[in-house]
Amino acid sequence: METLVDLKWIMACYSDDIPENGGACIKHGDEQIAIYNFSRRGEWFATQNLCPHKQQMVLSRGMIGSTGHACEPKVACPFHKKTFSLLTGECLSGEDFRIKTYPVKVHDGRVYIGVAA
Repeated sequence: METLVDLKWIMACYSDDIPENGGACIKHGDEQIAIYNFSRRGEWFATQNLCPHKQQMVLSRGMIGSTGHACEPKVACPFHKKTFSLLTGECLSGEDFRIKTYPVKVHDGRVYIGVAA
């Protein structure tokens, strides 16, 4: 059974801080969080910035796109091209890796990320 976690919404940045169809990174406490402005889809996503494959803080610089018949949004690590779902964090390259994802909302030009309260 899945446990619901209380979220607190933090203002991460301004929407203009994130390039269209690209990403950038913010630091929240000890975590680096990658934020993606997937403007081709009109959607925003956030994940951990750490690629679990080689333990590098690079996912915010990865390429975003869509895959499969459902056009699932994904990010590819810029170094070794491991791909991860921006919805679930699951590794789409077949390996047993997973990344943390965060809910995102944009309001009045500000980007908010839901983090555990």
